[in-house]
Amino acid sequence: MKNSLYVLLALATLLCHPAAMSAAANHVATPVDLTSALLGWFCIAIFVLAYILVMLEEKLHMRKSKPVLVAAGLIWMMIGGYYVMNDIPELTEHAFRHNLLEFSELMLFLLVAMTYINAMEERRLFDALRVWMVRRGFNFRTLFWLSGFLAFVISPIADNLTTALLMCAVVMKVGQGDKEFINLSCINIVVAANAGGAFSPFGDITTLMVWQAGIVHFAEFFSLFFPALANYLVPAVIMSLFVKNKKPAASDEVVELKRGARRIMVLFLITIATAVSCHSLLHLPPVLGMMMGLGYLQFFGYFLRTTLPNSLDRKRAEAEQAGDQERLKALGNVVPFDVFAKVSRAEWDTLLFFYGIVMCVGGLGFLGYLSLMSELLYGGWSATAANVFLGVVSAVVDNIPVMFAVLSMQPDMSHGQWLLITLTAGVGGSLLSIGSAAGVALMGQARGYYTFFGHLKWTPVIALGYAASILVHLWLNAELFTVF
Repeated sequence: MKNSLYVLLALATLLCHPAAMSAAANHVATPVDLTSALLGWFCIAIFVLAYILVMLEEKLHMRKSKPVLVAAGLIWMMIGGYYVMNDIPELTEHAFRHNLLEFSELMLFLLVAMTYINAMEERRLFDALRVWMVRRGFNFRTLFWLSGFLAFVISPIADNLTTALLMCAVVMKVGQGDKEFINLSCINIVVAANAGGAFSPFGDITTLMVWQAGIVHFAEFFSLFFPALANYLVPAVIMSLFVKNKKPAASDEVVELKRGARRIMVLFLITIATAVSCHSLLHLPPVLGMMMGLGYLQFFGYFLRTTLPNSLDRKRAEAEQAGDQERLKALGNVVPFDVFAKVSRAEWDTLLFFYGIVMCVGGLGFLGYLSLMSELLYGGWSATAANVFLGVVSAVVDNIPVMFAVLSMQPDMSHGQWLLITLTAGVGGSLLSIGSAAGVALMGQARGYYTFFGHLKWTPVIALGYAASILVHLWLNAELFTVF
């Protein structure tokens, strides 16, 4: 182990540029610019290779967190090796801890939100919504609009990934193998969920990052409502013209909500209010309010467990009196509510992927690449052009590293420009099926129906919505682009 460490330190020193070496030798108390050193290029190559593996997740059947976790470790070990050899290790330790703190706040926030979503799913709230839509007997065109509208409305609260999966389940149920309808509806759902998530701190990881950074306040996100609505409506109107106007077969499926379902939904709204209050009124990180909300759910879980025997006895008596054998059998399989089971079902691959991305981008920023990128984009271009371009980039490279890079660069921009990059990073991923978590998830859920090339066919139409959202924002929020 010791020999391996020596090799790593020697390699880091060997790969460094001479100018950087001399700067470190003088014990400069600021990070060394290694963008022109072989070490820097080596770290870039590691990150690019890792991201290629992430993009090939569907082909390789390998979780996307694996390559970025290894890449993050390698990048920081290479950086640490160089700074240790030049006797300034405190700089890397401070930088790493800073990035880790940023990730920890976001991870805990997301973990609580995912736990609540899992709890509501287990209590069958989402199943009840799906069955209600199916039983209403809507035709395909109505279902196309209804699934898109609900995706736009629910995603600001439940996040775009969960919302897209829920709506896709509805479309798959009523589509009955109609590939054209399912493909169009899935595209519509992805666009709507990403657009809805762009005007709420809870709708997407990128908006959450901007809110927690204190750059955009909670209420200010709602100024993106009409730009986000334009992003959804423009392609939806065009695509709806190609939806067949026929009716699916009726369904007689019935879903009974489990005990406490509605109260858990209310607790989630109270948790959101607590998080917003902590950040807006007390100037404390919103994660404090979210973790307190996890306590609400744990107390309610305790109440559900302690009152379960009496509730089961009452329901068994009612079922015996009615002679309902199926209900009696179902009551015999009831499992007590367990909060920690919901925590364990969180999207851990997503959370670990987020850790890897934050650490990789943080390491590249420490090497000097984010400053270089900021100078090239925001120094050479206008802020509007740079933000629009980065939104398009997020369709190929996930919007998480794009937004984290911008937040790390901290370019000198007006409030309107910060809202613009929030919008473009959020909705730009809709241009390709691989550009957002919602798109990638639906390719798996609707495998064979919703595909990369099926989405690509409609990219020009989605691009019209992307352009419309930008123009609406520039027009409606023009006063926010003034630098005071």
